[in-house]
Amino acid sequence: MTAQKENNVAIECRGITKRFGSVVANDKINLTVRKGEILALLGENGSGKTTLMNMLSGIYHPDEGSILVDGREVTINSPTDATKLGIGMIHQHFKLVEVFSAMENIVLGTRETLQKPKEMKARIEELSARFGLEIDPQEKIYNMSVSEKQTVEILKVLYRGAKILILDEPTAVLTPQETEKLFEILRRMKSEGNAVIIITHKLNEVLSISDRVTILRKGRSIETVVTSESDVHSLTELMVGRPVELSIDRPPVENRSEILKVVNLSIRKPDGALALNDVSFTINRGEILGIAGVAGSGQKELCEGLVGLLSVEKGAILYDKENIVGKTPAEIIDLGISMSFIPEDRLGMGLVAGMGMVENMLLKSYRSKKGPFVKTQPAREQAQRLIKRLEIVTPGVDTPVRMMSGGNVQKVLLGREIESSPNVLITAYPVRGLDINSSYTVYELLNEQKKKNVAVIYVGEDLDVLLELCDRIMVLCHGKITGIVDADKVTKDEIGLMMTGEQLQSESETEGEN
Repeated sequence: MTAQKENNVAIECRGITKRFGSVVANDKINLTVRKGEILALLGENGSGKTTLMNMLSGIYHPDEGSILVDGREVTINSPTDATKLGIGMIHQHFKLVEVFSAMENIVLGTRETLQKPKEMKARIEELSARFGLEIDPQEKIYNMSVSEKQTVEILKVLYRGAKILILDEPTAVLTPQETEKLFEILRRMKSEGNAVIIITHKLNEVLSISDRVTILRKGRSIETVVTSESDVHSLTELMVGRPVELSIDRPPVENRSEILKVVNLSIRKPDGALALNDVSFTINRGEILGIAGVAGSGQKELCEGLVGLLSVEKGAILYDKENIVGKTPAEIIDLGISMSFIPEDRLGMGLVAGMGMVENMLLKSYRSKKGPFVKTQPAREQAQRLIKRLEIVTPGVDTPVRMMSGGNVQKVLLGREIESSPNVLITAYPVRGLDINSSYTVYELLNEQKKKNVAVIYVGEDLDVLLELCDRIMVLCHGKITGIVDADKVTKDEIGLMMTGEQLQSESETEGEN
């Protein structure tokens, strides 16, 4: 490597290895990020991306190999060491104190907390203007949107002098407009000579924002490619190790008969705040209805209200014209109503972390068994069938699910719910945390349910998938419906505008009110 090229390298990993017991998470990984470059890091679940970034940000320490910053070998034993070296990581789940202001969060933990507030505010405003980061330093975090909170996180690392920025799934809960705004900010950082590493599962975003892409597979660095010379299929093949079909079928809706009707539904959160405000819609048998919205728009409360986990303040939920409002989940099941729910919180609500697959299968079916004894063999056979069908990675059917990766936990939950032969399947972010290959397996499973005349409610965050997979899309904003549209008659930008509160009228929108 020439001296000029060495001077252009911001950070380099050479032969990085990290073990957790007998598991090798990173195996002799090589990675180079240049100054003034945006590098995308791609890989399936368990490929070692997060482990590698955690070593760059000081959370873990490598067992073997070396890390060089500006051509000098360094030791990063803590996040404080990383900060001193100009490395800042923006995590997917923000690390902000909600009751503090933006400015208080930005300076929290620095030695400058005793400076005059005017000086701190002036510096924050200078950084904001320089990088196009629009924020009110005095605004409380709890009053901010998701994108504003992310802006605060970016300002936090810039305030500490970061020149190397790592972003983990930064667009997961952003609208298309907010995503493009974030990308403009990253391009400004790049133009100032900063190095940016972005981890995302959204390949279209990788192609849009990055200069180069490094692919990890099973803990090893496979290849680094120039983005302009790549496409979705070539990147996927490098990640998976074989060609993958990347198309989502959308079978036609054969049966337009209504199975579920929601009328003027209002639900409050446990803290008393209104989560859903006068929501009305219908779903037909053999149809996939997508639910779009920025995080916290009422999606979670809608799902939990439909299955009896949250009480309804006003309105009706009609399942085959029978109102099920006020009934408990057990009473709904006793009525013969087969409504499956895949929650957003897998281990908190969906599965018992300390139990194996067999016991978790039984949780769905034990109430239907007759006699004082529960036979486990059918559940064991069901678990083994799911392992083979969904390629679930686990030492065995009795291994506690908490020992599995997040993607495999999701497969267990989805498989169990589908095996219960539901008439209505409610799925909240069913591919969150899954790699691209597993995600397409889930889309196929949902389409199989659709072909069996099951009504599917799909709460998702990837608008491209919502438009490809769903027949209709309902958009929520602050607990109200801003539009119900046919997926083949709307654009991603229009969905994004509705997510921010702009109304888009359609014939479908009034279905639930008739």
